[in-house]
Amino acid sequence: MRCCWAAVGLSLIAAGCGVNVQPADLFLLTRTGQGKPLTLLVSDGGTIRCDGEPARALADPLLLAARQLAGDLDTDVKMKLRITPAPGSVYTYTVKLQDGTLTFPDTAAAKHSELARAELFTVQAAQGPCARPPA
Repeated sequence: MRCCWAAVGLSLIAAGCGVNVQPADLFLLTRTGQGKPLTLLVSDGGTIRCDGEPARALADPLLLAARQLAGDLDTDVKMKLRITPAPGSVYTYTVKLQDGTLTFPDTAAAKHSELARAELFTVQAAQGPCARPPA
């Protein structure tokens, strides 16, 4: 019984000392191609970091979309989905997940709905939480 109380005591001390667990990252998405590259680091805790800037809040609908997207893209990674760039491609997307990395051109969205959703998420994030105020 003393052992259990000691463990509880140590847990409380650790919590009081500022030791806290950070939510896991869902994915790191990079879009390259025409214009300036865009990098999005999406956390399961409801934040997004845009191009290395400080974390910003991610609206609930975008967070839910990101969670679903991470699961769907992880399936593609596990299946070793490979898509080569096609003529007419403007952007290339690279998504790093816990189980690996997926790279695809924007033209792949026509045949893979989850890749279309990744592109849509990128646009929504760029225009929403990652939008820069006018200079």
